[in-house]
Amino acid sequence: MATTPFLKMHGLGNDFVVLDARTAALDLTPERRRVIADRRLGVGCDQLIVLEPPTEREADVFMRIYNPDGGEAQACGNATRCVASVVMDERKTDHVTVQTVAGLLDSQKTGVGSNGLPVISVDMGQARLDWREIPVREACDTKHMPVGIGPLQDPVGTNMGNPHATFFVDDAAAIPLAELGPKLEHDRFFPERANVGVVQLLGEGRLRLRVWERGAGITLACGSGACAAVVAASRRGLVQRKADVVLEGGTLTIEWLRDDHVLMTGGIAVAFKGELDRSLLS
Repeated sequence: MATTPFLKMHGLGNDFVVLDARTAALDLTPERRRVIADRRLGVGCDQLIVLEPPTEREADVFMRIYNPDGGEAQACGNATRCVASVVMDERKTDHVTVQTVAGLLDSQKTGVGSNGLPVISVDMGQARLDWREIPVREACDTKHMPVGIGPLQDPVGTNMGNPHATFFVDDAAAIPLAELGPKLEHDRFFPERANVGVVQLLGEGRLRLRVWERGAGITLACGSGACAAVVAASRRGLVQRKADVVLEGGTLTIEWLRDDHVLMTGGIAVAFKGELDRSLLS
């Protein structure tokens, strides 16, 4: 019986099923994507990642990202670190460039974590701050956007390859994110929906973050959300341009560089290898 190999990986608990379609294309309809991502019917993951041949000369691999709802996502920082690690191992190098629909992401191995696996830094590209780039429905100051619900008000807007609305609160754990997240994600203010971040200032250079991810729900970690959180906090004068972001699954170090690129650093892990039965792809 024909099977398709996969890797189950995660970055701080943000987990992925990684498929390799660089030598043979996979027919992944939205329904098939949903089944593979389903934690009861398939393998289960926050995002399904497909490796494809790059279309840019500078890139080493093209990373396609699918959410559990079957839709395609533009960016995923934790998945980028995982994919970069896979390609680095293949090529016996400490530097690769990952291509996504949002652009080219330079990735560098910077150390080894306590699990013996690489710590990877990824240049997530420039933070885009104009209201048209996020995008939102009407012209506004994206440092104080006129949208909210209940205790979540006055967010900062950032596009990190995908749209983020970052709300600052006194106690992130007290926010009913499972209730408010989907309402804000689908608010008409965000024509392409939005990732919803809830941020608490823990101290100098240290933030606590919870995220409702567009098309995925609450996850243990969100790399692009952590980038958006530091950019937003820096714009509000709450932190400098570098900070540690504490998520449910661990901590990422984020630096908003002077050229407006955002550098994300954190570890990765391989959970297991397996094979998809052909029934999941038919």
